[in-house]
Amino acid sequence: MPLPGHAPAPHPRTLARLRKIAGRPSFPTILSSLQIRTWRPILVPGGEGRRPARLYRPRGTVHGAILFLHGGGFVHCDLVSHHGICCRLARQSGAMVLSLDYRLAPEHKFPAAVDDAWAALQWLAQQMEGRGPVAVAGDSAGGNLAAVIALKARDAGGPKIAAQLLIYPVICGADAPDTRTRYARGYFLTESGIAWYGAQYLSHEAELRDPRFAPVLASSFAGLPPAAIITGGFDPLRGDGERYRDLLQAAGVPVFYRCYGRMIHGFLNFYALLADGRSAIRVGAHFLRRHLRAPITSSESS
Repeated sequence: MPLPGHAPAPHPRTLARLRKIAGRPSFPTILSSLQIRTWRPILVPGGEGRRPARLYRPRGTVHGAILFLHGGGFVHCDLVSHHGICCRLARQSGAMVLSLDYRLAPEHKFPAAVDDAWAALQWLAQQMEGRGPVAVAGDSAGGNLAAVIALKARDAGGPKIAAQLLIYPVICGADAPDTRTRYARGYFLTESGIAWYGAQYLSHEAELRDPRFAPVLASSFAGLPPAAIITGGFDPLRGDGERYRDLLQAAGVPVFYRCYGRMIHGFLNFYALLADGRSAIRVGAHFLRRHLRAPITSSESS
Protein backbone atom coordinates (compact mmCIF):
# COMPACT_ATOMS: atom_id res chain seq x y z
CA MET A 1 0.00 0.00 0.00
CA PRO A 2 1.52 3.39 -0.97
CA LEU A 3 1.85 6.15 1.55
CA PRO A 4 -1.27 8.26 2.15
CA GLY A 5 -1.55 11.19 -0.21
CA HIS A 6 0.43 9.51 -3.00
CA ALA A 7 -2.73 9.03 -5.06
CA PRO A 8 -4.50 12.23 -6.12
CA ALA A 9 -8.11 12.76 -5.19
CA PRO A 10 -10.47 12.24 -8.11
CA HIS A 11 -12.01 15.22 -9.87
CA PRO A 12 -15.35 16.12 -8.23
CA ARG A 13 -17.28 15.18 -11.40
CA THR A 14 -15.46 11.84 -11.60
CA LEU A 15 -16.16 11.18 -7.94
CA ALA A 16 -19.82 12.07 -8.40
CA ARG A 17 -20.12 9.64 -11.34
CA LEU A 18 -18.40 6.90 -9.34
CA ARG A 19 -20.78 7.39 -6.44
CA LYS A 20 -23.81 7.46 -8.73
CA ILE A 21 -22.83 4.13 -10.28
CA ALA A 22 -21.89 2.51 -6.95
CA GLY A 23 -25.04 3.84 -5.30
CA ARG A 24 -27.42 1.90 -7.52
CA PRO A 25 -29.36 -0.83 -5.72
CA SER A 26 -28.75 -4.39 -6.89
CA PHE A 27 -32.47 -5.16 -6.65
CA PRO A 28 -35.50 -2.81 -6.83
CA THR A 29 -35.84 -1.13 -3.45
CA ILE A 30 -39.65 -1.32 -3.52
CA LEU A 31 -39.51 -5.10 -3.89
CA SER A 32 -36.81 -5.44 -1.23
CA SER A 33 -38.95 -3.44 1.20
CA LEU A 34 -41.79 -5.95 0.91
CA GLN A 35 -39.72 -8.41 2.98
CA ILE A 36 -39.97 -6.36 6.16
CA ARG A 37 -42.62 -4.57 8.18
CA THR A 38 -41.28 -1.08 7.52
CA TRP A 39 -38.24 1.12 7.11
CA ARG A 40 -37.80 4.84 7.59
CA PRO A 41 -35.11 7.48 7.23
CA ILE A 42 -33.86 8.97 10.47
CA LEU A 43 -31.05 11.19 11.72
CA VAL A 44 -28.60 9.87 14.32
CA PRO A 45 -25.61 11.39 16.09
CA GLY A 46 -22.32 11.36 14.19
CA GLY A 47 -18.80 12.47 14.94
CA GLU A 48 -19.70 16.01 13.89
CA GLY A 49 -23.41 16.75 13.86
CA ARG A 50 -26.17 14.35 12.84
CA ARG A 51 -25.96 11.76 10.07
CA PRO A 52 -28.65 10.27 7.81
CA ALA A 53 -29.52 6.65 8.47
CA ARG A 54 -32.23 4.11 7.70
CA LEU A 55 -33.98 2.03 10.34
CA TYR A 56 -35.36 -1.34 9.20
CA ARG A 57 -37.94 -3.19 11.27
CA PRO A 58 -38.74 -6.86 10.55
CA ARG A 59 -42.17 -8.40 10.87
CA GLY A 60 -43.06 -10.09 14.13
CA THR A 61 -41.28 -9.76 17.45
CA VAL A 62 -38.04 -7.80 17.25
CA HIS A 63 -34.99 -9.30 18.91
CA GLY A 64 -32.22 -6.75 19.31
CA ALA A 65 -30.65 -4.34 16.85
CA ILE A 66 -27.78 -4.36 14.37
CA LEU A 67 -25.67 -1.37 13.39
CA PHE A 68 -24.84 -1.96 9.72
CA LEU A 69 -21.92 -0.17 8.04
CA HIS A 70 -21.78 -0.36 4.25
CA GLY A 71 -18.70 -1.06 2.16
CA GLY A 72 -17.27 1.00 -0.68
CA GLY A 73 -13.63 1.63 0.15
CA PHE A 74 -14.57 4.50 2.51
CA VAL A 75 -15.21 6.46 -0.72
CA HIS A 76 -18.56 5.39 -2.22
CA CYS A 77 -21.75 3.35 -1.73
CA ASP A 78 -24.54 4.57 0.52
CA LEU A 79 -27.88 3.80 2.11
CA VAL A 80 -29.47 3.00 -1.26
CA SER A 81 -26.76 0.64 -2.54
CA HIS A 82 -27.16 -1.60 0.53
CA HIS A 83 -30.92 -1.21 1.03
CA GLY A 84 -31.77 -4.72 -0.18
CA ILE A 85 -29.01 -6.26 1.93
CA CYS A 86 -30.36 -4.52 5.03
CA CYS A 87 -33.92 -5.64 4.28
CA ARG A 88 -32.77 -9.25 4.02
CA LEU A 89 -30.60 -8.91 7.11
CA ALA A 90 -33.52 -7.57 9.14
CA ARG A 91 -35.93 -10.24 7.93
CA GLN A 92 -33.58 -13.17 8.43
CA SER A 93 -32.09 -12.03 11.74
CA GLY A 94 -35.36 -10.88 13.31
CA ALA A 95 -33.57 -7.73 14.50
CA MET A 96 -33.91 -4.06 13.68
CA VAL A 97 -31.13 -2.84 11.40
CA LEU A 98 -29.72 0.67 11.56
CA SER A 99 -27.85 1.45 8.34
CA LEU A 100 -25.56 4.47 8.75
CA ASP A 101 -24.56 7.01 6.12
CA TYR A 102 -21.13 7.75 7.58
CA ARG A 103 -18.91 10.47 6.13
CA LEU A 104 -16.88 9.47 3.08
CA ALA A 105 -13.36 10.18 1.86
CA PRO A 106 -11.62 12.03 0.34
CA GLU A 107 -13.72 14.94 1.63
CA HIS A 108 -13.70 13.46 5.13
CA LYS A 109 -10.47 11.71 6.00
CA PHE A 110 -9.76 9.10 8.67
CA PRO A 111 -10.99 8.89 11.40
CA ALA A 112 -14.24 10.64 10.39
CA ALA A 113 -15.94 7.37 9.44
CA VAL A 114 -14.82 5.76 12.71
CA ASP A 115 -16.14 8.70 14.72
CA ASP A 116 -19.52 8.52 12.97
CA ALA A 117 -19.81 4.77 13.50
CA TRP A 118 -18.85 5.08 17.16
CA ALA A 119 -21.38 7.86 17.81
CA ALA A 120 -24.11 5.85 16.07
CA LEU A 121 -23.28 2.75 18.13
CA GLN A 122 -23.51 4.70 21.37
CA TRP A 123 -26.85 6.18 20.33
CA LEU A 124 -28.25 2.80 19.27
CA ALA A 125 -27.13 1.17 22.50
CA GLN A 126 -28.88 3.91 24.48
CA GLN A 127 -32.09 3.42 22.50
CA MET A 128 -31.94 -0.36 23.03
CA GLU A 129 -31.20 -0.22 26.76
CA GLY A 130 -33.58 -2.61 28.43
CA ARG A 131 -35.05 -3.62 25.08
CA GLY A 132 -32.47 -6.02 23.68
CA PRO A 133 -28.82 -6.55 22.70
CA VAL A 134 -26.88 -4.78 19.95
CA ALA A 135 -24.61 -6.24 17.26
CA VAL A 136 -22.41 -4.65 14.59
CA ALA A 137 -22.03 -5.70 10.97
CA GLY A 138 -20.45 -4.49 7.77
CA ASP A 139 -18.92 -5.45 4.45
CA SER A 140 -15.46 -4.48 3.18
CA ALA A 141 -14.73 -0.97 4.52
CA GLY A 142 -17.84 -1.36 6.66
CA GLY A 143 -16.39 -4.59 8.03
CA ASN A 144 -13.31 -2.62 9.00
CA LEU A 145 -15.45 -0.07 10.84
CA ALA A 146 -17.46 -2.79 12.59
CA ALA A 147 -14.26 -4.45 13.83
CA VAL A 148 -12.81 -1.12 14.92
CA ILE A 149 -15.80 -0.05 16.99
CA ALA A 150 -16.02 -3.51 18.56
CA LEU A 151 -12.45 -3.00 19.79
CA LYS A 152 -13.25 0.54 20.91
CA ALA A 153 -16.33 -0.60 22.83
CA ARG A 154 -14.30 -3.24 24.65
CA ASP A 155 -11.59 -0.75 25.58
CA ALA A 156 -14.12 1.86 26.69
CA GLY A 157 -16.04 -0.61 28.83
CA GLY A 158 -19.13 -0.43 26.61
CA PRO A 159 -21.50 -0.33 24.92
CA LYS A 160 -21.78 -4.11 25.13
CA ILE A 161 -21.82 -5.76 21.71
CA ALA A 162 -23.43 -9.18 21.40
CA ALA A 163 -21.74 -10.18 18.13
CA GLN A 164 -19.88 -8.83 15.10
CA LEU A 165 -20.44 -9.82 11.46
CA LEU A 166 -17.47 -8.98 9.23
CA ILE A 167 -17.96 -9.64 5.50
CA TYR A 168 -14.70 -9.62 3.50
CA PRO A 169 -13.36 -6.90 5.81
CA VAL A 170 -10.23 -4.86 5.16
CA ILE A 171 -8.31 -5.48 8.37
CA CYS A 172 -4.56 -5.60 7.90
CA GLY A 173 -3.58 -2.14 6.69
CA ALA A 174 -0.08 -2.09 5.22
CA ASP A 175 0.78 -5.52 6.68
CA ALA A 176 -0.69 -7.22 3.63
CA PRO A 177 -1.30 -10.99 3.54
CA ASP A 178 -0.19 -12.86 0.40
CA THR A 179 -3.73 -12.94 -1.04
CA ARG A 180 -3.28 -9.23 -1.79
CA THR A 181 -0.63 -10.16 -4.38
CA ARG A 182 -1.99 -13.59 -5.35
CA TYR A 183 -5.24 -12.03 -6.53
CA ALA A 184 -3.81 -8.60 -7.30
CA ARG A 185 -5.31 -8.33 -10.79
CA GLY A 186 -8.22 -9.79 -12.68
CA TYR A 187 -10.62 -10.37 -9.77
CA PHE A 188 -12.62 -7.11 -9.63
CA LEU A 189 -10.86 -5.53 -6.65
CA THR A 190 -7.18 -5.06 -7.49
CA GLU A 191 -4.07 -4.43 -5.43
CA SER A 192 -3.76 -0.97 -6.97
CA GLY A 193 -7.43 -0.32 -6.19
CA ILE A 194 -6.90 -1.16 -2.54
CA ALA A 195 -3.95 1.25 -2.48
CA TRP A 196 -6.01 3.99 -4.13
CA TYR A 197 -8.83 3.66 -1.61
CA GLY A 198 -6.33 3.74 1.26
CA ALA A 199 -4.75 6.90 -0.11
CA GLN A 200 -8.15 8.60 -0.30
CA TYR A 201 -9.01 7.67 3.28
CA LEU A 202 -5.72 8.30 5.07
CA SER A 203 -3.70 11.49 5.42
CA HIS A 204 -0.45 10.49 7.12
CA GLU A 205 1.91 7.51 7.11
CA ALA A 206 1.44 7.01 10.86
CA GLU A 207 -2.24 6.20 10.27
CA LEU A 208 -1.22 2.98 8.51
CA ARG A 209 -0.19 1.71 11.96
CA ASP A 210 -3.26 2.98 13.81
CA PRO A 211 -5.48 0.12 15.08
CA ARG A 212 -8.48 2.26 14.16
CA PHE A 213 -7.44 1.61 10.56
CA ALA A 214 -5.63 -1.72 10.93
CA PRO A 215 -7.41 -3.71 13.67
CA VAL A 216 -4.77 -6.50 13.46
CA LEU A 217 -2.44 -4.08 15.26
CA ALA A 218 -4.59 -3.93 18.39
CA SER A 219 -2.65 -4.73 21.56
CA SER A 220 -5.08 -7.51 22.51
CA PHE A 221 -8.06 -9.36 21.05
CA ALA A 222 -9.29 -10.89 24.29
CA GLY A 223 -12.79 -10.05 25.41
CA LEU A 224 -14.12 -9.16 21.96
CA PRO A 225 -17.64 -10.25 20.99
CA PRO A 226 -18.18 -13.48 19.03
CA ALA A 227 -17.45 -12.94 15.34
CA ALA A 228 -18.63 -14.28 12.02
CA ILE A 229 -16.13 -13.64 9.22
CA ILE A 230 -17.19 -14.25 5.61
CA THR A 231 -14.76 -14.09 2.69
CA GLY A 232 -14.53 -14.85 -1.03
CA GLY A 233 -12.04 -17.34 -2.43
CA PHE A 234 -10.70 -15.01 -5.16
CA ASP A 235 -10.75 -11.84 -3.09
CA PRO A 236 -7.42 -10.13 -2.37
CA LEU A 237 -8.87 -9.33 1.07
CA ARG A 238 -9.49 -13.00 1.86
CA GLY A 239 -6.22 -13.12 3.81
CA ASP A 240 -7.33 -10.15 5.93
CA GLY A 241 -10.34 -12.13 7.12
CA GLU A 242 -8.28 -15.27 7.69
CA ARG A 243 -5.66 -13.43 9.71
CA TYR A 244 -8.28 -11.77 11.89
CA ARG A 245 -9.98 -15.13 12.40
CA ASP A 246 -6.71 -16.60 13.64
CA LEU A 247 -6.00 -13.68 15.97
CA LEU A 248 -9.47 -13.80 17.50
CA GLN A 249 -9.41 -17.58 17.96
CA ALA A 250 -5.96 -17.41 19.58
CA ALA A 251 -7.40 -14.92 22.07
CA GLY A 252 -10.29 -17.25 22.91
CA VAL A 253 -12.96 -15.36 20.96
CA PRO A 254 -15.63 -17.61 19.39
CA VAL A 255 -15.36 -17.33 15.60
CA PHE A 256 -17.54 -18.65 12.80
CA TYR A 257 -15.71 -18.56 9.45
CA ARG A 258 -17.08 -19.20 5.98
CA CYS A 259 -15.22 -18.78 2.68
CA TYR A 260 -17.22 -18.85 -0.55
CA GLY A 261 -14.52 -20.36 -2.72
CA ARG A 262 -15.76 -19.24 -6.13
CA MET A 263 -16.52 -15.64 -5.19
CA ILE A 264 -14.71 -12.35 -5.74
CA HIS A 265 -14.78 -9.22 -3.60
CA GLY A 266 -18.14 -7.48 -3.38
CA PHE A 267 -20.22 -10.55 -4.21
CA LEU A 268 -22.73 -9.65 -1.51
CA ASN A 269 -23.95 -6.73 -3.62
CA PHE A 270 -24.78 -9.13 -6.44
CA TYR A 271 -27.06 -11.27 -4.28
CA ALA A 272 -29.91 -10.82 -6.78
CA LEU A 273 -27.90 -12.82 -9.32
CA LEU A 274 -25.62 -14.96 -7.14
CA ALA A 275 -26.84 -17.76 -4.90
CA ASP A 276 -23.66 -17.40 -2.84
CA GLY A 277 -24.50 -13.75 -2.21
CA ARG A 278 -27.92 -14.69 -0.86
CA SER A 279 -26.36 -17.49 1.16
CA ALA A 280 -23.80 -15.13 2.72
CA ILE A 281 -26.53 -12.75 3.89
CA ARG A 282 -28.55 -15.64 5.28
CA VAL A 283 -25.56 -17.23 7.06
CA GLY A 284 -24.56 -13.89 8.59
CA ALA A 285 -28.13 -13.09 9.61
CA HIS A 286 -28.62 -16.46 11.27
CA PHE A 287 -25.35 -16.04 13.17
CA LEU A 288 -26.55 -12.68 14.49
CA ARG A 289 -30.00 -14.11 15.20
CA ARG A 290 -28.53 -16.76 17.49
CA HIS A 291 -26.43 -14.29 19.44
CA LEU A 292 -29.07 -11.60 19.69
CA ARG A 293 -31.64 -14.08 20.99
CA ALA A 294 -29.49 -16.37 23.12
CA PRO A 295 -25.82 -15.38 23.40
CA ILE A 296 -23.45 -18.36 23.58
CA THR A 297 -19.86 -18.76 24.67
CA SER A 298 -18.74 -21.91 22.88
CA SER A 299 -16.61 -21.58 19.75
CA GLU A 300 -18.23 -22.01 16.37
CA SER A 301 -16.48 -23.21 13.23
CA SER A 302 -17.31 -24.12 9.69
